[in-house]
Amino acid sequence: MAQQKIEAITRMEDDFARWYTDVVVKTELMDYAPVRGFMVIRPYGFAIWENIKAEYDRRFKETGHENMYFPLLIPESMLEKEAEHVEGFAPEVAWVTHCGEEELAERLCVRPTSETIICSMYAKWLQTWRQLPFLYNQWCNVVRWEKTTRPFLRTTEFLWQEGHTLHETEREAQAETMQMLDIYRTVAEEYMAVPMVVGQKSEKEKFAGAEATYTMEALMHDGQALQSGTSHYLGQHFTKAFDITYTDREGKLAYPYHTSWGITTRLIGAIIMVHGDNNGLVLPPKIAPVQIVIVPVAQHKEGVLDKAYALKEQLKGFKVKLDDADGYSPGWKFSQWEMKGVPLRIEIGPKDIEKNQCVFVRRDTGEKEFVSLDHLAEAAQKTLDIIQDNLFERAKRMREEKTTVAHSVDEIKQNLQNNPGFIKAMWCEDRACEEKIKEETGATIRCIPFQQDDLGDNKCVCCGKKAEKM
Repeated sequence: MAQQKIEAITRMEDDFARWYTDVVVKTELMDYAPVRGFMVIRPYGFAIWENIKAEYDRRFKETGHENMYFPLLIPESMLEKEAEHVEGFAPEVAWVTHCGEEELAERLCVRPTSETIICSMYAKWLQTWRQLPFLYNQWCNVVRWEKTTRPFLRTTEFLWQEGHTLHETEREAQAETMQMLDIYRTVAEEYMAVPMVVGQKSEKEKFAGAEATYTMEALMHDGQALQSGTSHYLGQHFTKAFDITYTDREGKLAYPYHTSWGITTRLIGAIIMVHGDNNGLVLPPKIAPVQIVIVPVAQHKEGVLDKAYALKEQLKGFKVKLDDADGYSPGWKFSQWEMKGVPLRIEIGPKDIEKNQCVFVRRDTGEKEFVSLDHLAEAAQKTLDIIQDNLFERAKRMREEKTTVAHSVDEIKQNLQNNPGFIKAMWCEDRACEEKIKEETGATIRCIPFQQDDLGDNKCVCCGKKAEKM
């Protein structure tokens, strides 16, 4: 029975997309909703999101941000106030046109993002420089009518947060943009154990209406990149379009400088595709809904269940599950919790009790270790810390192995065929070269990294002209 559970997951080497779908469905992270492109996030998946959300929310508040909530529906006239913005989202916008049988006088869009409605409220609230900065965030859902969808990665409705801040000076707004990007990266690396490349998006790839978009990019097992969080410096683009003005320190009317930034439930997809294996999920301890599962062996024998409950009490500072379900063999339970990615499994049976020990089994490596019951909590914490660090280092090694250098378009093609992943290349910053590379190879510019490497020449990978940026 345990063996069947494992075999039900397609091997990632055979079909990565199918493997991913098997994992999210069979571990009960989500299920498909009746409307195409929508999903139900089940308790186990939502618990992961709550853990991610809690850590980000804590850091947002530590840096002075407050949470608010803005309406789901936005009048069409408001959306059209910023032409570039509405054009960027037009193909994905869902519209409300009727209330019952009555047609609405004005169409209402289901928010694809909230810049327009938030800016309209900021214009109403902001009066003087003494109110600045505005440091507000909302946790909510958005709808973008996607043509192709995959659970967590690209769904028609998804959960996210969107921060929207206003500042007196360009310098303050730029500092905010970078601060939030760094918070994104820190939590992704330290809590989700997902290493990120951070940098600036090209003009072609930046957010509609932004002066500059900054991103963190993760690399998956299959060599695909995943945009995992973005922070936008919007300048005065929206504040002028929505006439957000205030009286400055000299008593004159001025426009504030604006930022926005967001992460989504896509991060769950990143965790799955960076850490998962052919047995299912592998979850970093810091975001796992269950950090430790205790599985009693021969639980029908006298004293075994009592001892298992005593172990659970010893570990009450952790997120612990004791699997004492009847009718399932220990082997089946091992397989089940392995598939669900629980970082540490503790086995306890009659022989272990005699020796005052239990068995630790690590999900990341499968290694087993006999551990004394005298210092159980300390040993568990040490093991979880080791697993957390190992997952991050393992993901970094995987990324390094899948990162290559190219000096020509032909080399990009060869690298993508032989070892798909990140490709470092010099670029002249001409959009024509960017579009030609995408057309010929299918590759897109993920970002211009803040950390620039010397690739041995300064020629554009496409046209051969002088290039300053990797």
